[in-house]
Amino acid sequence: MTAEARAADNEKVTLAIEGMTCAACSSRVEKGLRKVDGVIDANVNLASEKATIFFDDTKTNAEQLIERVIKTGYDAAVYEAKSAEEEKAEKEQEYKAQREAFYIGAVISLPFLVQMVGDFTNNHQLMMPGWVQFVLATIVQFTIGWRFIRGAYNSLRGGSANMDVLVAMGTLSAYLYSTFLLFQGETIGFYFEASVVIITLIILGKLLEARAKGRTSEALKKLIGMQAKVAHVLKDGVMHDVPIEDVQVDDVIVVKAGEKIPVDGQVIEGRTNVDESMLTGESLPVTKEVGDIVIGSTINKHGSITMKATKVGKETALAQIIQMVDEAQGSKAPIQNFADKVSSVFVPIVIGIAFVTFVVTYTIVGFTPALISTVAVLVIACPCALGLATPTAIMVGTGKGAEYGVLVKDSAHLQTMRTVDTIILDKTGTITKGHPEVTAVRPINVTEEAFVRMIATVEQTSEHPLAEAIMRYSQERGIIPKRVESFEALPGLGVTGRVDGQNVYIGNVKFIRQQDIDFDRFTNDMQSLEEKGNTVIMVAQGQRFIGYFSVADTVKETSRQAVQELKARGIDVIMMTGDNKHTANAIAKDVGIDHVLAEVLPEHKANEVDRLKSEGKKVAMVGDGINDAPALAAADVGIAIGTGTDIAMEAADITLMRGDLLSIIDSIQLSEATIRKIKQNLGWAFGYNVVLIPVAAFGFLNPILAGAAMALSSVSVVVNTLFLNRWKPHHE
Repeated sequence: MTAEARAADNEKVTLAIEGMTCAACSSRVEKGLRKVDGVIDANVNLASEKATIFFDDTKTNAEQLIERVIKTGYDAAVYEAKSAEEEKAEKEQEYKAQREAFYIGAVISLPFLVQMVGDFTNNHQLMMPGWVQFVLATIVQFTIGWRFIRGAYNSLRGGSANMDVLVAMGTLSAYLYSTFLLFQGETIGFYFEASVVIITLIILGKLLEARAKGRTSEALKKLIGMQAKVAHVLKDGVMHDVPIEDVQVDDVIVVKAGEKIPVDGQVIEGRTNVDESMLTGESLPVTKEVGDIVIGSTINKHGSITMKATKVGKETALAQIIQMVDEAQGSKAPIQNFADKVSSVFVPIVIGIAFVTFVVTYTIVGFTPALISTVAVLVIACPCALGLATPTAIMVGTGKGAEYGVLVKDSAHLQTMRTVDTIILDKTGTITKGHPEVTAVRPINVTEEAFVRMIATVEQTSEHPLAEAIMRYSQERGIIPKRVESFEALPGLGVTGRVDGQNVYIGNVKFIRQQDIDFDRFTNDMQSLEEKGNTVIMVAQGQRFIGYFSVADTVKETSRQAVQELKARGIDVIMMTGDNKHTANAIAKDVGIDHVLAEVLPEHKANEVDRLKSEGKKVAMVGDGINDAPALAAADVGIAIGTGTDIAMEAADITLMRGDLLSIIDSIQLSEATIRKIKQNLGWAFGYNVVLIPVAAFGFLNPILAGAAMALSSVSVVVNTLFLNRWKPHHE
């Protein structure tokens, strides 16, 4: 997706495309769509047979986009997501049709293969009469081979040439020449077998390719299959089994031990352990109590709980993940651009090579050898493997990422991740757990109870982790907050509100100094607390300084290991936080980070990212809060911690569902493995054509062998991609 398409508030539509057979097809459709006035960006994926288009709905619409695809020579319709069962049935039907076509071709090819053995051994008794060959070849050419003729016609009508053009030209050349000889009264010299066997072999290749391609999207199918089917909804004290699609927000649902949690919600009764491995990749169950959030399709391991539905249908976490994975699998990595440029001119060049081959060979040797070499060139050069090399690897790679809790929004960022040389880490909720505890309370000229009540009164409407810490502290001591007026949160500074008619200010040094309030005689104690890794928050009432308190946030168990592994890869790790320098340095020292940017206001975080990028750095930003969103969007790769806010995840390119910094290493390893597989595939696809086209042109490749090699090239690329299914993250 282009930056323009992402930034603008454009319409988006996904079209299902029918009739694409090779990279030239997808390239042609993409170019056609991009020429439509109002289209911002278009991406066509051969492997998933989908086109994703961002457009200005004041200039065009889905109907016009479909018309353009049809004019290009292909069929299109607005893509509608299907259930796992529907997808499976549809794919199975397509596979059966391919298999039946292959069986027809194989049965008819058998006597031709026997005849070829007779030809090699000079046993003319095995030769079929010419008219028998003609009838059998006609059946194959115009039944199971009709798809290539129709595809070639549609492609040429749309102003392009694709794989179907090459196959149709090659097989029809052999068929029509042999038919001409037959009707001229000849009894030998036919090449009907080339037409029949080539078509059969290509269909066999497509059959094997369809079976292998079906496995490239297994991860997505697995995610879809994880969705629960039924929810036990309580209505008027009676439990009803309701289909999952009929569950409404605020429905009260009972989840028994061993069952899948049907939708996202909040526990209102009971206590249990939940297996969230399908979401996070983390194998250890998570304890859930009253007030905790539970995610649909995770598994309730032990106790029975009652929950209130908060998100249903397409709003659930799993539905969002499925959509994100689906979109990522359909997106295009930059590495694909080179293959697209080649494939867009490849078929016309091959036709030119075939023409030159025919003319030169005919001039030197004669018509028959010229025809054989030309057919071999046309058949061997089909760019199917080229079109499958990148999208199949992206489909498997993004699917494996989702399996291990690494959600990639766009394959371009999956490619970029392996080149990142600078990673900026937010502190709270990223390096630390984001659940700070109050460690010290220092009231001045007020009682501790009045001091804590004052803070809790103002902080009760704040969503900041520090506010949660003070609210827990006050609740544990039975201190009930009062009513607050004129509450305001000032990102990077603190909060303010009116309590009992007086303004109360709670925040950092900068915020309290802005109010012209003196607290200098307490700075030594504050600094001492900060040097131990505490964050100190000051409180003023009116123009009077009434005390301060400190909170400490424990570092995540794996943060130090993750930082060490990143540094071992030569990546510069920076911690950027709005917290004070003393606390930031203490946390940084604990996890082994050498570079610290402290007291950075939210609006300046993106500026720091831009500054590093201007120095030529490839920057990834990792954060979890609303205040990190601008920096996440500004980075080359924005990485959101999945335990953070929805806004951060929306702004990010990659989401780490585990909330574990080791997942950053996982995303880099996934990027490396996927791009390595793409390079292998492209190397094979290009190398295959570069080597075998000259071999065919010089007459060293029989057309039938060319058909077999062409079919196997696509299968080999997809099978090579499937080895990526073995990928697992590994750590020192």
